[in-house]
Amino acid sequence: MQVYEAVVKGLESAGVDTAFGGNGENVASLMLALKHSRRIRPIMTRHEQAASFMACGYAMFTDRLGVCFATVGPGAFNLFSGLAVAMSDSYPVLAITGYVSLDWRGRGAVNDTSGLNGTPDSQAMFAATTKRSYLLTDVNDTCDVLEEAVNLAFEGRPGPVHIHVPQNLTHRGVTVDEYRDVQVEVVAVRPNPAHVETIAEVLADALRVGRRVVVLSGFGSIRSHAEAALQRFVERFQIPMLTTLDGKGIIPERHPLAVGVFSESGHASAWKAFREADVVLAIGNSLSQHATFGLREDLFDGKVLIQINISATEIGKAYTADHALVSDARLAVEAITEALEKRIDAVEPARVDGQEWEARRIPHLPGKIHPGRLAQAIGRMLPDDSVLLADAGAHLAWLGYYVELEKGQNFRKTGAFGPMSAHVNGAIGVKLAHPGRTVVVGCGDGCYSMAGFELMTAVQNDVPVIWVIFNDDEYKLVKLYQLVEYAETALVDFQNPDFAAYARACGADGYCVETLEEFEDAFGAALSSGRPSVIDAKITRWALPHYSSSPNGVIHGIWETLEERIRHL
Repeated sequence: MQVYEAVVKGLESAGVDTAFGGNGENVASLMLALKHSRRIRPIMTRHEQAASFMACGYAMFTDRLGVCFATVGPGAFNLFSGLAVAMSDSYPVLAITGYVSLDWRGRGAVNDTSGLNGTPDSQAMFAATTKRSYLLTDVNDTCDVLEEAVNLAFEGRPGPVHIHVPQNLTHRGVTVDEYRDVQVEVVAVRPNPAHVETIAEVLADALRVGRRVVVLSGFGSIRSHAEAALQRFVERFQIPMLTTLDGKGIIPERHPLAVGVFSESGHASAWKAFREADVVLAIGNSLSQHATFGLREDLFDGKVLIQINISATEIGKAYTADHALVSDARLAVEAITEALEKRIDAVEPARVDGQEWEARRIPHLPGKIHPGRLAQAIGRMLPDDSVLLADAGAHLAWLGYYVELEKGQNFRKTGAFGPMSAHVNGAIGVKLAHPGRTVVVGCGDGCYSMAGFELMTAVQNDVPVIWVIFNDDEYKLVKLYQLVEYAETALVDFQNPDFAAYARACGADGYCVETLEEFEDAFGAALSSGRPSVIDAKITRWALPHYSSSPNGVIHGIWETLEERIRHL
């Protein structure tokens, strides 16, 4: 069989059922192999960047490999943003791209990316955005390279890998003579028993003397399916649960021990619980910018930090951990629970300040829909087992603050790399991975404008995602930053098209709404239609997201900012 036939058959044996890609002569035989596959559904995108985002979405809440592909040169380079997301957000993704014929390197071939004689070096660029990039030079190494790449994508902290396939290996007569299936052997990262005992003793000592312990959970807990283990842990030992934005919903947000999102745009109840804590058990998060109030240096002063992460390099990256455990989050929580139960008897019910966002009064403002009310409506109407995605922008703050997740629902923002349009496209991958779940994207008008043309991909492949556009004709966060830093704004306003009319022109359902009642009617129709749907929600410009630069609260954060400004006068 030819090289790409072997690749497709190998991916089938690894359990892959969907692959996202862009067209090109260099991957023409891959496209033919996918056409004839009975197990893998090819999804051809309008732009390769979308293919990489969709592969991330496919891998987001599954234990399966996201696959994307692109032709040589410019097509391949369009995958970088998605691979960077997979790297920062821990998604197992395989990218396959074409490559110039090996005997043509540096000789003036079209799309040459060998790095020779003034050409860009794609090997170096893919190496910088993946766990490893492979250049296939011998067709008979195909199965070995593919198997190693797939296993590396899942090894330890999941992430992206990449394979270059040179054009000369795809020619007629060049065959893989000894094909074999890919064996996927994912080795769990198990906790060190001695470290578990140490952490259990620290927690037991704290609980015995009434020191306050909180859990701060991130996406790693969701990635490892630790929901049930974490809920059992906090209930058994009556420990308040805080989450990062990425860990939102790890336990139901109406749970009496759930005190909200701990971030700059999070809940005052979570800030208070953190301030009062003596011991912080950080599970499945890397304590990055949004969860640490801008990498605040004094965040853990006077506290004992216990950090659990699947990657040793994430521990102590920004804050020195008093105790650390390299482990899969679920396995770590289960082991600590067992060890702690031997030390602690019944625990008195904890008194926890409730979350305040549903009760929080949203003032009436001039203009159109208040984005906080829009987020509340999405949360109220979101079906069981739904996935709610947010891209980068002010809408993320509104959704993270006002949407209350129930058991079985998931929320995800773009992580540390944070491209604006990743989830506009990634949602298609999420839906294809979970056809029985409702997938809703809350996105800014700027985000949707960057990548909304992939709506045609959803229509063509009958993928019923719902996009809710928070439309205020401006880049809100950039504008706010300019005002705070420079006391003026520039180049943040833009003119939008009629997104609803565009959606209908593409063959999707489109709605334009200017009141909350109109939105609820449109959202209800979109939820019941089973069709790709775009809701263009006109929001007021006057609303500001809940925000503090300090876990001590909004006023304290403003005062710190003023002090800093005065020092620099």
